[in-house]
Amino acid sequence: MGLQKVGVERKLQLEELECLRLEAYDKARIYKERTKAVHDTHIKRPEFRVGNLVVLYNSRLKLLPRKLRSRWDGLYIVDKVEPYGVVHLRHLKLYHHTNPKSDKEVDIFFLKDPPKVCN
Repeated sequence: MGLQKVGVERKLQLEELECLRLEAYDKARIYKERTKAVHDTHIKRPEFRVGNLVVLYNSRLKLLPRKLRSRWDGLYIVDKVEPYGVVHLRHLKLYHHTNPKSDKEVDIFFLKDPPKVCN
């Protein structure tokens, strides 16, 4: 009889432990939902207009380590804005023009003198 009583007692303890675990999961879920709701209220959604200059974030770039490669790519022009956050982009080619009048001669200084030739 004593062994059967201990078995029933153990089953009750396991059932109580299971109820406590499920209650903890529910409380954690509720906490996460509330935290997300507060966080989402502070997020400002970007509003893009046609003609805006933007850069594009590439989250899937994993070829090079983060230190060596920038994940931001751009410069793009917003071509078309559609509902639900869909934005069509047009690539902008940058043109670096050098003014020939402003080019200056550059003096080159070596840190070491060239070796002298002895005859």
